[in-house]
Amino acid sequence: MIRVLIADDQEMVRMGFRMILDAQDDIEVVADVANGVDAVRQARELRPDVCLLDIRMPELDGLAVTKQLAGPDVADPLKVVVVTTFDLDEYVHTALRNGASGFLLKDAGPALLIEAVRAAARGDALVSPQITVRLLKHFDSKPARKETEPPSEALTAREIDVVKATARGLTNTEIGAELFLSLSTVKTHLASVQGKIGARNRVETAAWAWRSGLMDD
Repeated sequence: MIRVLIADDQEMVRMGFRMILDAQDDIEVVADVANGVDAVRQARELRPDVCLLDIRMPELDGLAVTKQLAGPDVADPLKVVVVTTFDLDEYVHTALRNGASGFLLKDAGPALLIEAVRAAARGDALVSPQITVRLLKHFDSKPARKETEPPSEALTAREIDVVKATARGLTNTEIGAELFLSLSTVKTHLASVQGKIGARNRVETAAWAWRSGLMDD
C-alpha cells in the first residue's frame, strides 16, 4: 500500500483528495491536516510514502514544510508533491530547491492525482508537460545559471538526450518510447546523470538542465 499524507487548509480539498485516493486498492490516506506544523509532526511520526502539500497553509507554509521533510539537509527525506496553481509559479522555484519531487495542479482531475501519487511513490515523480516548461524556466536565467555546478564527469550524448526529455516533462516510459530505449536503460542513464550533477531526483535533474542552458540547444 502507498501511504499518503494530505496537507491543505481547505477542508473540501482534503476531503476530495482523500475520497479519490482511498478508493484505490493500492493507496491509503494515513492522515490529512490543515496546517504546516501538523503536517511536519504527522509526517515525521507516520513516515508516509508520499506527502501532498499545499503551498499556502497557516502556521507553516508548504515551502517550509517541504524543506523540513525533504530538504538538502534531511538525512532520510520523504517524497513531497507540491500542490500548486499557475498563479503560484514564483513559489515553485523555492519548493524545488527545498526538495519537492513533483508538482500537481490543484484543479487536476482524479486520474492525474492518482498517477502523481503512484509516480512519486516509485521515484518517478510526475510533472505534467504543460507545467514543466513553465515552472522550470524559472531556472533559465543568468543569475540562476551562475549557481550551476558543472557535472563531475561529462555527460554522454545519450545521457544528454535523456536529460532533455526529462526536462520537457516526459516520464521514463515516454522517454524510452521516444529514444527507443528500454525502461531499465532510461533509469540507468538518469541514475548516472544524477550522480554526475549531484541531483537527488528527476525534478532536480530537469531543473539542472534548464539552469545549465542545456535546453537552449
